[in-house]
Order: sequence, then C-alpha cells, then structure tokens
Amino acid sequence: MATTLRPFRDYDEHDVINLFALSGDITSAVTKGHMVRLRAGWLNSDELQRLGAVGESYPNTVSERYGVNAKVNVAGSGDTLLGMMLYDVRETDENGEKLIFNPRKAAENDWVLSGQAVPILTRGIVLYSGTQLAADNPVYGATLYSDNNGELTTTNGGGTAVGVTLGGEDENSHVLVRINL
Repeated sequence: MATTLRPFRDYDEHDVINLFALSGDITSAVTKGHMVRLRAGWLNSDELQRLGAVGESYPNTVSERYGVNAKVNVAGSGDTLLGMMLYDVRETDENGEKLIFNPRKAAENDWVLSGQAVPILTRGIVLYSGTQLAADNPVYGATLYSDNNGELTTTNGGGTAVGVTLGGEDENSHVLVRINL
C-alpha cells in the first residue's frame, strides 16, 4: 500500500507552502502524504531554472521546461521537517503518457511534474493511509513521527513529533491525523 492522502481534508490555505519543488530526477511517482525537509532554501532573488527539453530536441526549435530553484527532499527520521506533500510528483500518467503535454489531467488528479512547486501542508487534518502507520495499528491520541522514508509512524526515530492521531485505524487502514509543524 502506497502512502497517500484521502479526499477528506480540513486545513487553511495559509498553512500550505507553494514555493518548493521535490529535488532530484523522478523515475517513479512520489506520492502525496510523504513528509519533506528543506534541501535548498528559497531566495527572493532566485529565478526559475531551466530543466531541459520537454521531449525530443530538433534543430532550430526551442522547447524548454522551467522549474523553481527552492527544493525539498523526502524526509528521514530525525530530520527537521517542513511539512507533508499534498500532491503526487510524477512525469507520466498511468498509460505512460507525459503529463507535460496534458496539464489538465495533472491538475484534475492532484499531480505536479518534477521541477514544479508542490503544495506542502504544515498544519491541518487529513485522512491518511500508509504502510508504516497501518503496521503500527495506532489508537486515538497517538503521537506521530516521520520514519526514514517520509511516512508517518508512531515510533520515535529521534525526530520531533509531527502530529497526533484523531482516531484509530479503520478497516481500510485509514487514520485521521492532525499535522502540526
């Protein structure tokens, strides 16, 4: 089971940061619900960076992709956390088609491309499902931490608390959690 967020969410848009892109080449999708940490901070003087050609490169044509300079990485245990990703980061859809050519589909499915800013939640309530938290079988009021893969867990790996559970695990392995960073 992949880490993900379910449609039930309650947060203020002021608690969402839209300035950072996920760092690195994305070979497979990084799913929403992962905790992230800062890699390269944001500067007022930063401009967009060129990410390379959208697809094939042909003589006498220009087809550049642009992205933001400020970056985040998937967090590990003990890292200083920025928040939780609200969108998946991916390059292609389920059919292998490049999303750069279908931005409408990406927007409808809460996906962003690598290099684009990914919304990061710092405080709010979300319905969460993840392999690690499901294995922990949490009860209501359990303190949550980030593990080495950026997933929520009840096991403290040396990091700071990121939130609490507001209920136990249901039959679908979903847990209502409150994030507070």
